[in-house]
Amino acid sequence: MTLFLERIISGINLGSIYAIIALGYTMVYGIARMLNFAHGDVIMVGAYICFVAISSFSLPPAVGILLAVVVCTVLGITIERLAYRPLRQAAPLAVLITAIGVSYLLQNLAQLIWTANPKSFPLVIDTMIKDAAVFLGIASPEEIAASSNFGTVVLYTSESGATLRLTGTTIVTILANIVIMIALTQFTSRTKMGKAMRAVSEDRGAAELMGISVNRTIAVTFAIGSALAAIAGVLLCSSYQVLQPTTGSMPGIKAFTAAVFGGIGSIPGAMIGGILLGVIEILGGAYVSTQLSDAFVFAVLIVVLLVKPTGLLGKKANEKV
Repeated sequence: MTLFLERIISGINLGSIYAIIALGYTMVYGIARMLNFAHGDVIMVGAYICFVAISSFSLPPAVGILLAVVVCTVLGITIERLAYRPLRQAAPLAVLITAIGVSYLLQNLAQLIWTANPKSFPLVIDTMIKDAAVFLGIASPEEIAASSNFGTVVLYTSESGATLRLTGTTIVTILANIVIMIALTQFTSRTKMGKAMRAVSEDRGAAELMGISVNRTIAVTFAIGSALAAIAGVLLCSSYQVLQPTTGSMPGIKAFTAAVFGGIGSIPGAMIGGILLGVIEILGGAYVSTQLSDAFVFAVLIVVLLVKPTGLLGKKANEKV
């Protein structure tokens, strides 16, 4: 039972990272109606900025995270302005090809700047909140201290029983997912900019006639999504401690899958879809095959879309003809 709980918590931790990335996807698609497949590579850029700030310049972890958020926010606005805005009226296929091109551009630039060699990412979150781990179980503190195991969720066994150690990274990742989802929901429903985003999402032409700046609204959407990507990149690399130019590729694809799974355009749907996919991936790898864990994620998506094409919380859109 303790082992199963450990896998469930590991799945929630991984799923929370997917959810934060998926929130960026779902906001951009819900408002700008475009799929930003370079989003996963913005994650990688944010992680590298934090890594360089801490490792090369010896800045505090909090400063490294803040710097990553600022750089990714500016990067997101720049990508929207230079790559996507000129294609606002173009065919969806042109936007999709451009997004893929931006993705490969960011990966190759990262490889030129930081090389393709994997880097060991520092324990950013655990360094910031020392001794913040939570223990669940009956093993004694002495037995826990004697073990050298480490991970986001660690299972200790001893003669007296078993216990789980939830590291500060795990706790912060899960809490950050919840806080970000609530904050975005409140932002889009209560603030002036949030209402402008909803108006642009409903009818871009009518929103423009009402005096809403569509360009500014979409730019703010990209800025928020890219800032979330930076946070997700730090959390992802803090959990798995590996950083390379392709770090954001697969998590980005899975996060997009989570956004579609939960209902793309729905903020709560992105969170639910991300967590469910994380749990499915961990349980599938643990009980069936680690080599097929990715296949389970996409198989579940196919089944869900066959049963409910709009996703779990998605709404059917009526198009005017």
